[in-house]
Amino acid sequence: MSDPRHAELGNFLRSRREKLTPQAVGLAAGRRRRTAGLRREEVAELAGIGVDWYIRIEQGRAVKPSSSTIDALARALRLSRTEHAHLKALVRDPARKPFVREQVPVRLRELVQSLNQPAYISGRRWDVLAWNAAADEIFGFSQLADDERNTLVLMLCKPGVRRLFGSQWKELAQRMVAQFRATYDLWAGDPAFVDLIERLRRGSREFDGLWAAHDVNALAAGEKLLEHPKKGRVRLRYATFQSNDDPALKLAIYYT
Repeated sequence: MSDPRHAELGNFLRSRREKLTPQAVGLAAGRRRRTAGLRREEVAELAGIGVDWYIRIEQGRAVKPSSSTIDALARALRLSRTEHAHLKALVRDPARKPFVREQVPVRLRELVQSLNQPAYISGRRWDVLAWNAAADEIFGFSQLADDERNTLVLMLCKPGVRRLFGSQWKELAQRMVAQFRATYDLWAGDPAFVDLIERLRRGSREFDGLWAAHDVNALAAGEKLLEHPKKGRVRLRYATFQSNDDPALKLAIYYT
């Protein structure tokens, strides 16, 4: 059975190819195209590789492109720095053990609880694993079942959270899905990640469209405007930090 990550590599390449126009890469539009984007042979020519070889990669077959081939494809497809890094990770990432939900070290949990600013820790699958009182006051983590404490489930499947983010919800949801995609592709086929995707499909009418775009994005600091039912309009900035105890753990801190 082929590695599901090979399929995600192919899907990612195809999604980037379909978003490019001939004009964007200096090619003549030529005759009318039945489908959007570049043709496979055009990408292969721009990258300086064989058409059959490129087709095998895009079909998710068990091939291992060299680093120079990956760099050539990134140039041909006009990938951003984040997209280029994602492509490299999909090729080089070794086989993984099945996902196991992370445990938060006691000292790190105590640190989060001692902070006055809203803060929480999430894992690789974006499960919320620890939080403080200030974060609970905003997001209501303690009122949720354990399997509902996941930032993607909250954002996409919970009407209360949709109302919390108001007019900013669509933009934030799109960004979060693209950020999670960068992780998911490396865990494609793992039952825990597959289960999460199926849950998002069942719980969100928008998810399939966002997921099919196959956009990837890097985590970054930012700002959120909340319409809180008790606090009213609250503008919070946020930043995330990786834990030295376990690089899979991510600390998110919100501040005014």
